[in-house]
Amino acid sequence: MKSLMCLLASVRAASPFPLNCGSVRKRTSVEFGSNTARCLQITRGTDVKLMSEAAVPLLRKRDTGPSWDRTGRRTAPQKAPGAALSPYIPYTKPQSKAAALFDIQSLFEEDVIAELCSRLEAFPRSDRAEGLASLLGACVEFGLEAHSPPVLTLMNECLELLSNRDIGVAQLCRLGEVVCTLEGRRSRVLTEVLDCVCASVEEDVVSPSEAVMVYSLLTRFCEPASQQQTRILSALHTDTRRLVHRLKAGQVSDILQSLLKLQQTQAVSLVLRLSHRASRVFKAFRDDEIMKVLTALMTLEQHDGELVAAMEKHLPGRLEKCDPELIGAIVEYCVQMRCRSEPLFEAVAENFVRHAENHTTLQIAKQIVAMGRLNYLPQCSSQMFKKLESILSERFSQFQPRSLVDVMHACIHLERFPLNYMTKVFSPHFLQKLQAQGEPLDKNTLGQLTQLHLSTMLECTYYWGPRLPFFLHVKRFSSAGQAFETPMERLLYRQVKGPLAQLLGGTFYSTRMIHGGYTIDVEICLDESGFVLPPSQWDHAYKRVVLCLDDPNRFCTNTRHLLGKEVTKRRHLQRMGVELVEIPYFEFEKLQTEEEQIQYLHDKIFPAVSKFNNQAANQFNQKSTVRQTSL
Repeated sequence: MKSLMCLLASVRAASPFPLNCGSVRKRTSVEFGSNTARCLQITRGTDVKLMSEAAVPLLRKRDTGPSWDRTGRRTAPQKAPGAALSPYIPYTKPQSKAAALFDIQSLFEEDVIAELCSRLEAFPRSDRAEGLASLLGACVEFGLEAHSPPVLTLMNECLELLSNRDIGVAQLCRLGEVVCTLEGRRSRVLTEVLDCVCASVEEDVVSPSEAVMVYSLLTRFCEPASQQQTRILSALHTDTRRLVHRLKAGQVSDILQSLLKLQQTQAVSLVLRLSHRASRVFKAFRDDEIMKVLTALMTLEQHDGELVAAMEKHLPGRLEKCDPELIGAIVEYCVQMRCRSEPLFEAVAENFVRHAENHTTLQIAKQIVAMGRLNYLPQCSSQMFKKLESILSERFSQFQPRSLVDVMHACIHLERFPLNYMTKVFSPHFLQKLQAQGEPLDKNTLGQLTQLHLSTMLECTYYWGPRLPFFLHVKRFSSAGQAFETPMERLLYRQVKGPLAQLLGGTFYSTRMIHGGYTIDVEICLDESGFVLPPSQWDHAYKRVVLCLDDPNRFCTNTRHLLGKEVTKRRHLQRMGVELVEIPYFEFEKLQTEEEQIQYLHDKIFPAVSKFNNQAANQFNQKSTVRQTSL
């Protein structure tokens, strides 16, 4: 059979728009001229006779184009006697809406649409649906309203066609997109289309490309409360899990983006399988597809170690020529997933040293912030911070005030103190710029400024520049969420408190105390002689020993490296005169018996007590020995 679009060729000759169902977006006049002769590649085994000019008076013969003489030279086309060829005039929308509607509808007079619809009845249903989608797409391109006669005629044809439900999923999706554009979410035709799609999906007859199209169709009218959408998604998720191993790289990124738009946070199994598939086909991803995958996984809050391994294998060599936006997406993903990847961050740092001057200020900020929050100091750190200092000197005014605060704050996590720029950050002019961005300073920004102030007070005693005004200080860092410290995990505390009470001979400790704005996990108070004080005498404490109960949330994922905020908190507490004792989960969880736990705590706390008084340390040691013997 000749192409289906050959049946529509006569209408194309009479009208300047292409009947191409592959897209329903608005086209420019240039696209109209280049796409007019494009044919839809659908072939069948039946021969169909074309409509003649007599059947449709609007139709007229097309120019056959230039010819060639015997010498191979190009000659101008022959003109018919008495006929003048009018030049091609691109479609331009008239100023008057009523005039536009009249001109467009004039293309369909003499029952052209009805004649075409009758001719389409001879084709298979899938081809017929494709033809109707082409005609409706032309209506969309020319801005016809849903209540116009041509559209109403085509919609009635669609309803009649959809009653049989023997149509391909791809054709249904194309038809659904056009109908949604014309009539919106409440369209009766769209409801019928979705019913047909649902039946096909539930019958498990969907291919990978069709699954992508169905997801894309559903994103056009996301309605979480719709039972019809819930049914389709439930069956589609099941089919997609079965088809995951056949998905190509582009299809994986498209489905993940659709799941993101549809807010399918509960489809954890499917997202993890797609992430696993992404790790297998990672090399085939384009830069924009990688960004789509990472953005979706960040929003859906799913982390896959195999994907990180694939990133570590393929991305370092691509960073040299990739889009800087991709680097920003990579480091954002690492921060959100607490993924402290040495190969990735080394590649990012080396790329920063060579090409940072070509990056935007926001892209620069993202890279520095990621290294600070994940407490990663690259091997080329000296060159990296020299480059950063050079950029700040040249482009300081180009940075958004809050991005600049983020950069300064990340630097102190890595024990790099940009004092030359602290004076600018604490200046009244800069603080006014921070407050002039349309909203008052949030607690996160105030917390960052307060930590910068503490670093200049505690760690840079030689700094004599401006300070942060007292009224901008935060009293508790915990009030700003978890941006500055991670709350103590109750499970680990319950495991530690029993052996600790046995060791101290009672509940001679406190929890969740505030010191210098930071929240203390467990605090033990000592007098001037180094003896542990009971709760009634804590007001006379001379020295404090703080136990840091470190659960997995305080570490980078699958590592023993503390996050940058935890490192900064402990440096500041030590500078305030607090003696720190770290109790990491991966050490304490290995202990099987209470006796082992008591001995472990003794070995951890005893060196801290012995710093103040040997007599008190001996008494503490003897008390611990007696407790263990009595057990």
